[in-house]
Amino acid sequence: MGKAGSSMQMTRAADYAIRALLHLTGVPRGERVMLPDLAKATGAPESFLSKVMQTLCRAGLAASHRGQSGGFEILAEGRNAKISSVVAAVDSPIRLNACLLPGHSCERKESCPVCPVWARAQAAMLQVLDAHTIADLAADAVPPGLEKIH
Repeated sequence: MGKAGSSMQMTRAADYAIRALLHLTGVPRGERVMLPDLAKATGAPESFLSKVMQTLCRAGLAASHRGQSGGFEILAEGRNAKISSVVAAVDSPIRLNACLLPGHSCERKESCPVCPVWARAQAAMLQVLDAHTIADLAADAVPPGLEKIH
């Protein structure tokens, strides 16, 4: 109880996936970003980001190309991806509690008074994550060193 680091939070993989896709939206179409450059831009460890990018490529959100002109690029599906879809691609579907998994994931599911609360909290979170795409966030991004004018 009360352990440091035991709070509910998005995984590093999901955070890096969103950072990487956001960075790739700023790259002119047809150009690619090599892994070391993408790692530097996102602040992610290169070896870990490599695995995250492989997952994004398998999900059809990004593409990887080998060779001298290789690297990563964002695909149209990645630009248009809802934040919830990016998180789900990297971490599997978002579930705040095991009782929200399909099937008989919890023996107390039918009688537990907190299960409906978890379900409402999850629905609210997904509503927020579904309301924003990578392209939306990229459009709101402010280049480093500049202030956003309101």
